[in-house]
Amino acid sequence: MNHGERSIPPQDLGPESSAAGSTSRPAGAARTILIIDDEASLRRVLERALLRDGYRVLSTGSAEGACSLLQSEMIDAVLLDIQLPTMSGLALYLTIVHQWPMFAGRVAIMTGDADAEEVRAWLEQHHCMLLQKPFDLREISRWLFDLWQIRERETGNA
Repeated sequence: MNHGERSIPPQDLGPESSAAGSTSRPAGAARTILIIDDEASLRRVLERALLRDGYRVLSTGSAEGACSLLQSEMIDAVLLDIQLPTMSGLALYLTIVHQWPMFAGRVAIMTGDADAEEVRAWLEQHHCMLLQKPFDLREISRWLFDLWQIRERETGNA
């Protein structure tokens, strides 16, 4: 794993698949959340909160790290910051849903700049979850809970 990338599995995590975004998970395996944010301290806060909620957490501070993890890991949802060092998070979002269409509806955009005209215009065109910084960690838990409820209704299973 490259510098700035972390994989944090829950203690009881079983074997994993290598198919990115795959809907089949080993029985009892935790859902995996990918955090993409160049601010290491925020990644750590999110990692701890998501681990407490029982998720497996992967994190990276770059678009390149995110693409590598999406290619090699089974990921269920993505928390994506708009401000990244080499590519905007908005451009990365488009790359993700183009290359891995199963992530449409499974990416939440994180920003402290939601009122900026370009961000608002982009969000109106690309309907995805917005998590405005600073955010309440319960907001992320609610989004994930709702996301799983929708996916379970669509697939008829957990």
